[in-house]
Order: sequence, then C-alpha cells, then structure tokens
Amino acid sequence: MKLSIIIVNYNTGLLTSSCLKKILSQNLPFAFEIIVIDNASSDDSVSFLRSDFPDIDIISNDKNLGLASGVNIGLKKAIGEYKLILNPDIIVLDKAIQTLVEYMDKNTEVGMTGGKLLSPNGKLQYSCYRFYKPTTILYRRTWLGNTKKGKSAVNHFLMKDYDHKNATEVDWLMGACLMVRSKALDDVDGMDDHFFLYFEDVDWCRRFWEANWSVVYVPTAKFSHYHQRSSEGGGFWGIISNWVVREHVKSAIKYFWKYRGKPWPRSKK
Repeated sequence: MKLSIIIVNYNTGLLTSSCLKKILSQNLPFAFEIIVIDNASSDDSVSFLRSDFPDIDIISNDKNLGLASGVNIGLKKAIGEYKLILNPDIIVLDKAIQTLVEYMDKNTEVGMTGGKLLSPNGKLQYSCYRFYKPTTILYRRTWLGNTKKGKSAVNHFLMKDYDHKNATEVDWLMGACLMVRSKALDDVDGMDDHFFLYFEDVDWCRRFWEANWSVVYVPTAKFSHYHQRSSEGGGFWGIISNWVVREHVKSAIKYFWKYRGKPWPRSKK
C-alpha cells in the first residue's frame, strides 16, 4: 500500500468528517487507507464517524492519551509506504496529497515533508520554522516580542525571510500536516509521547535530522487549515489562566531539558 492517512480526533467529529470527505473526493491514483484515532471524545464523534464512514478504521481510546500517543497508535496500525498525519481541521486541496507522494518518490533521502498551509481566506500560515531557542518562547509570550530584537528573533524563527514558494529543507514543520517515510521510521520511531500536547512535532523533526533524514517544506502541496492558536496570548496571566498555554510552556520545558547540552542536528541558517 502506498499511503496511510492518520487523523487524531478529539471532540472534532464535524471537522474530521469534512476532512475525510475531501480526502475521499480526491481520486488518489494509488492504494491508501485512512485510520482515525479518537481520544475519548465526549461528543458523538465515534458513533457519528462510524455511521458515516463504515469503511474507515475508527480506533476509540478509553481516555485522552494526547496527540503524540494517538498518532503512534495509528503509526503502529498503518501499513503504507508513507504515513500522512493530518489534523481534523485540515482540508486537502486538489492534488496536495499526490504532490507530497510524488516528491517523496523522487527524493529518497527525504524522511518527512509538509505542505503549504493556508487560512480559509487564502492567507499563508507560517508552518515551517527554525528550531526554538529558550528566548523564542520569551519573545513570543511577553512584551519583549515587541522590541526590535524580539521582532527580529520571531521573524527569523517563522522563516519570514523565505518566500515560501520553492521546496526547501527546514528545521521543523507544524504537526498539522506531516508525511513521513516508513523506512525513516525504522531509524527514528514514532512521536515522543512524553509530550501530551505541543512540541511533539519539533522533537520528531529534530530526531529525523539526527538520524540523517531531511525534513522538507513542499509549498506546491497546498492545504487549507482552520487553525486557531489556542495557546496564544496573555503573557504571564495567560500562563496562569489558560491550560493550553500552560501545556505549551510545560512541553517547552520538557523539550529543552531533553536536548540540554546536545548539538544542533543541522546547521543553523
């Protein structure tokens, strides 16, 4: 089988349904499977999806295991040459999946790719990045991000100096849309499930680079993404009041502790 598509659902049944319908309308020219992992949704996601998509494998967890663990369950079940991890809030635009597969077929040294993410209004979403530094978190979460140095650091992190038009190697890709090579997973393994939410994608990309598999942004593969940064905002007060922000900060601490004293896996550009 050429491709396995993995989607982790958590109280997002309608979004997942829209994502699935668009995938199935693509008439992909190769064999593929779709695996949906539900992380103990409290809505009717499982029954709704099983009713509307009886031919799709819906795995229902007894509790919310987190995104990384959900993805790993799908990876263990998947048999495709390539695995495509999609968020439920992704809408696949015409030939986007096929474009990523063709790129992977032609570039056998590439372990992971991701497409260009666009807001529903067509505006570019920054989804390829340079690796975090501890100061990146500080600049993005405090008033320091409004300083000249802070703005420069954030722009560098977001790769705003890159035109997002041609395929290029990047440090890491947003986990909303990732295609990985099964052969590379033999070297890298799945996501680190110590990250319940956030930084699992940063960590995974870093381990791909450490295993000498390149990570590439392919902007000719376009996906619409109904993305809302629920980890945004609030500075210090946001950390106290917003559990998603707290989870983001906790994951950042885990990430920097995990890689303390270790060299960067690729040259910093």
